[in-house]
Amino acid sequence: MSEERLIKKYANRRLYDAAQSRHITIDDIRDMVIAGTRVKVIEDKSNEDITRLVLLQVIADQEQFGRPILSTSLLESMIRFYGNSMQSYFSSYLEKSVETFIRQQEVMQQQLNRTMGPASGAPNPLAELARQNLELWAKMQETLLSTFAPPREPSRDTPPTTNTSKGKTGGKAPDSDADKS
Repeated sequence: MSEERLIKKYANRRLYDAAQSRHITIDDIRDMVIAGTRVKVIEDKSNEDITRLVLLQVIADQEQFGRPILSTSLLESMIRFYGNSMQSYFSSYLEKSVETFIRQQEVMQQQLNRTMGPASGAPNPLAELARQNLELWAKMQETLLSTFAPPREPSRDTPPTTNTSKGKTGGKAPDSDADKS
């Protein structure tokens, strides 16, 4: 993760990014967190650290307007742990579970990259299969399109085809000036 970014929250509820010298929104904070930037939000007048409150607001916005992660049942269970003797254990459990999940995702991504990426100059079987599938798909599209495409009219530069068995030119003969009389 990168350095911690200081955000000030003013009495008028506006957020100010001291590093970029500009006002920002909750969505900007969300984007920073997604990008791996650690944020620290402080109340301007009291210098109180309100990072958790702002991050909870980001989560609440995502739960309400985005695709929710936290089910109603999970939220109810979490509420029951507040003030409970198991609260600190539950908090630690959730944190470790998420860390483990992230590590597993990173390992899976590395394995996928090794499987899909070139390995010491040897051809990658999955990449080769993907290439072959794309070639077959292109051929199938070409065949399908040529089947349903309207017949092409011969261009003026192309001589008419000749039927050798009858000795006649195929297609309509060009009009001559003598035929027009």
